[in-house]
Amino acid sequence: MESLFIRKVPLYFEMDGVQLLLGDSIKILSKMNLESVDMIFADPPYFLSNDGITCQSGKMVTVNKGSWDKLSKGANNVVEKHKFNRKWIKLCNRVLKPNGTIWISGTLHNIYSVGMALEQEGFKIINNITWQKTNPPPNLSCRCFTHSTETILWAKKNDKKSRHFFDYQKMKEMNGGKQMKDVWAGALTKPSEKTEGKHPTQKPGYLLERIILASTELGQVILDPFCGSGTTGVEAIQFGRKFIGIDVNEEYLEITKRRLEKASSGK
Repeated sequence: MESLFIRKVPLYFEMDGVQLLLGDSIKILSKMNLESVDMIFADPPYFLSNDGITCQSGKMVTVNKGSWDKLSKGANNVVEKHKFNRKWIKLCNRVLKPNGTIWISGTLHNIYSVGMALEQEGFKIINNITWQKTNPPPNLSCRCFTHSTETILWAKKNDKKSRHFFDYQKMKEMNGGKQMKDVWAGALTKPSEKTEGKHPTQKPGYLLERIILASTELGQVILDPFCGSGTTGVEAIQFGRKFIGIDVNEEYLEITKRRLEKASSGK
């Protein structure tokens, strides 16, 4: 796989069609070649680690995910969050090809900032996908409705010459011969997808399968700037795409590495 960087960036792991990089996504994105990737899927920090509680496997646990999911103490959280989103989305626009698209997932904690940042940084939103979780954790506070959805924004460059790819027929086929709607229902990530290690915000494979098949073609390059445990990469290589994954956490990249090696071997 040809290097996609202007300045030398050490690879954490590489195999046929795959490159993993350890480090700050913003720093690494700024070193990537201009217009070098076909599609981006990003599951950025939601910034919901606020010392609260949630339910997991029937047990009360903290909502804290890690230092990467926290804002600076004493900072104006709204301003800091939006500044962060604008910065990495601007760099994604820089590395995305003219006809490429970007998908970003989030919850109420960050998705409104993400949506505005997309428009401010030169993108046009194509769809607002609602992922309806069929088995969400219960709401322990009993002071609001159970949180059972996430939003995935799909956007392209806001340029009249931009012609994004959408495999309409494939999506119709996957939906039993009917046009696919923008509400996707399905369960949370299966235990069988977590055998190589756990990540607190791991997305289920079926979500990335649908996204990849809808918006990319064979051999194209997919970038995930917050790749976590590597679900994007696993689905990318299974469907004949190339993958670049970036993460600041080495433990998560190790999980990604093991999952990619396993997927590549067909196990």
